[in-house]
Amino acid sequence: MKKILIFLFFMSFLLTQSWAQNKFPSQIWHKGKVVATDGQIYSGLIMYDLENNIVQLQRESVETFGASNVSQFEIFDEIYGGIRTFYSLPYALATDYQTPVFFEVLTQGDEVALLCREYVATDNRGMGMNGPMMMNPMWGGPMMGMGYRLAFNYFFFKDGEIQKYSQKKKDLMVFFDDREDEVKLYMRKNRLSHDKRGDLLRITAYYNQIK
Repeated sequence: MKKILIFLFFMSFLLTQSWAQNKFPSQIWHKGKVVATDGQIYSGLIMYDLENNIVQLQRESVETFGASNVSQFEIFDEIYGGIRTFYSLPYALATDYQTPVFFEVLTQGDEVALLCREYVATDNRGMGMNGPMMMNPMWGGPMMGMGYRLAFNYFFFKDGEIQKYSQKKKDLMVFFDDREDEVKLYMRKNRLSHDKRGDLLRITAYYNQIK
């Protein structure tokens, strides 16, 4: 009987892990905290929605915060590992009018910060370990989602302004133009791509270091 209970517990654990790994990060409750604009800090389980710029906090009940009420929030991503931090910053996302928008901060320094906003995109190119569903190594294994993939828009905060990055190689050096030769050499030596999350993080951190 004891062996059966252990087996059932183990299978339940595997099913739970499998379910979580087939979900995108925005579809899972994470341990974390929300820092409101009045300085109040709320801890609990967090689920975020970047498309609508809201974050939900689960304690005794579920509370919903908009980006205009939050200065930042952070989560511990148990599936892909590590603490992820999001800030509410003014940006003209869909119109010419700036409103508070959530951005994830990937790396920041005295000269430039790399921000991103994730979204779920339709994937028609197939899946697999070498396919587009492969997550960055700093997040662990591949993100599996039938017909969908996790995608990112990237932004650089430089000279007091948030500027969207086109993810075209020729446009990347616009943000590093005063150290272009050094950055290009660093990318070649380390075989870094111009449009991958972890590589962009390393490139930006290197630029801040040499500045």
